[in-house]
Amino acid sequence: MSGEIEIKRIPKLNLGRFPTPMYELARLGGALGRRILVKRDDLSGVSTGGNKVRKLEYLLYDAVDQGADIVLTTGGAQSNHAMLTAACCNMLCLEAMLVLKGRGVMGRAGNLMIDELLGAEVRFVDTDSYGDVYAEMARIEDGLRAKGRRPYHIPVGGSVPLGTLGYVDCAREIFSDALEAGVKIDRIVCTAGSGGTMAGLLLGALLYGDGCRVTGVAVDDGPFEDVVAELVNGAAELLGRGDVHISASDADVYPCFGAGYARPSKAGLEAIRLAAKTEGLILDPVYTGKTMAGLVEMCGNGKIGAHETVVFLHSGGIASVFAIDPADIVE
Repeated sequence: MSGEIEIKRIPKLNLGRFPTPMYELARLGGALGRRILVKRDDLSGVSTGGNKVRKLEYLLYDAVDQGADIVLTTGGAQSNHAMLTAACCNMLCLEAMLVLKGRGVMGRAGNLMIDELLGAEVRFVDTDSYGDVYAEMARIEDGLRAKGRRPYHIPVGGSVPLGTLGYVDCAREIFSDALEAGVKIDRIVCTAGSGGTMAGLLLGALLYGDGCRVTGVAVDDGPFEDVVAELVNGAAELLGRGDVHISASDADVYPCFGAGYARPSKAGLEAIRLAAKTEGLILDPVYTGKTMAGLVEMCGNGKIGAHETVVFLHSGGIASVFAIDPADIVE
């Protein structure tokens, strides 16, 4: 596939173990009446794995290139992205500071336990607004600069055009593996949490996918169509492909967030059990469980056609299994 499309190569680090495996989920597919494959990006090779490693390969290259000595990022208290940022920074001898929303499961559980093991400095902001968090990060960064430090700022999820390139790479892997196996992929189903993973897969599908659709299952009620379109177009510009341009209406987002972000849902828990019982595949209640619930719903209501071959992106998040109690379901 390397010769047919001219794109600008953007430098990155090699932090993960790629390509990740992709294989068929025959028993799950039999239960849903569809051909289902899984892309195991939970096996990306850093800490407990997950989708953020691909983004961080680009973002932390940029941090090192700019001479940064400390990286700041944010997310919820149980943020996979924040934890993986700390883990990747350790590999590069960079300091990590995680400025997290003081919401959700706190204490020494899940990703917060891993953050502690990694030695990351964690600060909490008592707010529901990322605007407040970014204001606090800016204050901290100004203070660090005044002391001669060189901070590098990564927004929530690493979902900026540069980070989005990581999932263009993933899409390329998916279509390359499918071509080698003689399989045509009709649709990729992924989580829409901060938008960057979906945007990268969508741009990759436009570049390499021969008509493949990308559906993001929203685990929050954010304006994902607008976010994804902005990220796709920004990443395309970075790759020298300004001719590839989408609008918000081109982003296929399927809502399946239940009572809200990081709040387990009945459908999500049922989907977790289905994947575990049919395939021994462990999903989490915040991201991939709800994404699988969306896939199950779409098979049931016909949004995913009976003859489609679907790739489910397992984007990680396993630590949430040990931090969120299913008894907290409120719907």
